[in-house]
Amino acid sequence: MRQSMPMAFVRVFILLFCAVSKYVTAFAPTTFYRAKSASSLNAPQWTKPLEASASSSESEDLPEVPTEWRGEVLGALSSVIDPDLNNDIVSLGFVQNLAINGRKVSFDVELTTPACPVKDQFAMECENLINALPWTTDVSVTMTAQPTAMDTESIGMSQVGAVIAVSSCKGGVGKSTTSVNLAYALQSLGASVGIFDCDVYGPSLPTMIKPDDDMVRFIGRQIAPLQRNGVKLMSFGYVNEGSAVMRGPMVTQLLDQFLSVTNWGALDYLILDMPPGTGDIQLTLTQRLNITAAVIVTTPQELSYADVVRGIEMFDSVNVPCVAVVENMAYYEVDKSPKIDEASLKESFAKKLGEEGFGTDGKTTEDLAAELVQLVQSQQSSSEKERVEIFGPGHKRRLSEQWGIDQTFSMPLMDRIAANGDSGTPYILDYPDSPQADIYHDLAASVVVEVAKSKFSNKGERPAISYDENEHIIKVGEDSIAPAALRRECRCAACVEELTGRQILVPSDIPESVRPINMAPTGNYALSVDWSDGHKSLYPYRQINALIDSKEEVKEKVSL
Repeated sequence: MRQSMPMAFVRVFILLFCAVSKYVTAFAPTTFYRAKSASSLNAPQWTKPLEASASSSESEDLPEVPTEWRGEVLGALSSVIDPDLNNDIVSLGFVQNLAINGRKVSFDVELTTPACPVKDQFAMECENLINALPWTTDVSVTMTAQPTAMDTESIGMSQVGAVIAVSSCKGGVGKSTTSVNLAYALQSLGASVGIFDCDVYGPSLPTMIKPDDDMVRFIGRQIAPLQRNGVKLMSFGYVNEGSAVMRGPMVTQLLDQFLSVTNWGALDYLILDMPPGTGDIQLTLTQRLNITAAVIVTTPQELSYADVVRGIEMFDSVNVPCVAVVENMAYYEVDKSPKIDEASLKESFAKKLGEEGFGTDGKTTEDLAAELVQLVQSQQSSSEKERVEIFGPGHKRRLSEQWGIDQTFSMPLMDRIAANGDSGTPYILDYPDSPQADIYHDLAASVVVEVAKSKFSNKGERPAISYDENEHIIKVGEDSIAPAALRRECRCAACVEELTGRQILVPSDIPESVRPINMAPTGNYALSVDWSDGHKSLYPYRQINALIDSKEEVKEKVSL
């Protein structure tokens, strides 16, 4: 009996195994394998398991893999356009490691940065396009990024992809707050980021970010940067208590040594928290560090706008484009409904309920009053917010019209942002889903886009503009503008009233003989013109293009 039971169990197991195997074989999907013989290197050959022959008709109906399959794949992918560089990903050289295995196509899309805001859209478009080819059955798209490297004499920065200077040109406007939150917003997009505090007179980074480990370590002869949540940190305040007391040339030399001896490793972005001002230290840092782009931080006051202008001019003098402006303390949010005094409201409710005889169903008037207070609070919490512009409406429109900087962001005045800056934890880490964090994320996305344009787009995309003295016209590529027509379009504060947009300049006061004495690009987006009447104007390229378009529209109407 002891032997018959196991044998019976084995027989039952064998019968079940055969039945299951038969079922699985009958419904197994058709699988094709590419033969790896020497004769199959040029033309694909296919073998298939015998048990799968019943369901192979569907794959046999597919057309053969074409000999020039690479051309078909690249032709399909050429319809994927990078919206920032205005070119397709094939022409930009983004498609790498293209291969085929059977009917499965695989390739990498090598982006300019791992923080590319449209990488998911690219992946989906590529998959859809290749799956639409009649001879493919599967596609594998791997999103990668170009290796980070920059032209620099500093050994420690040799693997840094882009250097972003965050500058305010004056103190007390929230520059360091913007720097640290921008860094962590870039990290949330998938980039590797570092922050360098360039202010040795009053370093802010040790107060604003408490590192995971404050032990300073050495890698050979270089210093390993401190870290907080994966973002690399370095400041004079981390290695020396207090601020430096030294002259300007010594400060510049000290900062240069700091950047050289810090082993930053591979970084996509290094954020420079610049010292306030536009003096020798700022200019020297800008010239030596090969800065990719700058973000200007300001406040809505008129005095701060004057500093923004000085900052843009400083960076422009060393060919560093200003890609974004952040207006801190732009407004204060208040509830449209007035605040309530909970204690007095509850007392009033309880008194009134007692007078009316409520509270006889097991609940006291105190309990009923508390419920009513909660009801009022719920109504208050859902009330709309109202923006109060304490320091005025700001200068976003003027920056766009005069300098061509469209990436402008307004941050509210918030006690929580200030408290986080003092506590050692960036606001964006504690409140990643808040509306204010969304503003920092938008800022980071715009910086990624503008840096990609600055580094990888063709500089020739700026229109070629020159003055033809013989014909007395300003040539813009193949088009032309009359000098007087462009002079009358000046949008500076002397020609246009800022608040209303009303034109102060009288067009008839500008003679047709006015001509440009000097024309030069300002940053990436505007043209500076010195006129023969002594006026100086700044025209965004889009304004010049719009003027040409309007001129063409008038010609078309006249011809009709």
